Amino acid sequence: MFNDADNLTEKQKGILTAATELFAEKGYAATSTSEIAKKAGVAEGTIFRHYKSKKDLLLTVVSPVMIKIIGPYIKKDLYNVLDAEFDHYEDFLRAMIANRINFITDNISFLRIVVQELPFHEELKNQAVEHIGKDIFEKLRGVIRYYQEKGQIVPGHPDAIIRMVGSSIFSYILSRYVLFPESAWEDEEIEIDRIIQLLSNGIGMIDE
Repeated sequence: MFNDADNLTEKQKGILTAATELFAEKGYAATSTSEIAKKAGVAEGTIFRHYKSKKDLLLTVVSPVMIKIIGPYIKKDLYNVLDAEFDHYEDFLRAMIANRINFITDNISFLRIVVQELPFHEELKNQAVEHIGKDIFEKLRGVIRYYQEKGQIVPGHPDAIIRMVGSSIFSYILSRYVLFPESAWEDEEIEIDRIIQLLSNGIGMIDE
């Protein structure tokens, strides 16, 4: 992740890589700077010569990746689905779930850190909203209105529908692939079909 950063020394790259792996594995709070130093092969004092605190190290790991790499990548990747045309919103949901599974499984270490620490660090939340959330939400509002106009989604404020659908999809994906991958999950297609069925019953128009 940090190998192409020309502005970093080799020691800094080692520290950031070690911090990323440990934060993802153990969580920010449970990781000590001495553990990071040991994994990076440097003295603990070296960390504090480059970073003011453990939190500064966390923000150095997460912030640039979120802004320069993950943010644009998330938007570009999501736009492949959001800009496509699907006749039925169930087809859109299936494509969205597949898209997010691919993204999350390709970026598990970084996303573990974001999921674990985002609720507790206002700086990270603000960056996520600024660099990812605003544009994506506006696109999603357009998608919801499109299917409402087609009579496939119940009338209602698009933001409420986005939050309900998004939380259902992401809670499943994060639970299965990031937080509890060792649990006894059923076949992926079966799980996805159930989610789509539940969401269809929740926001879909029911023929009388």
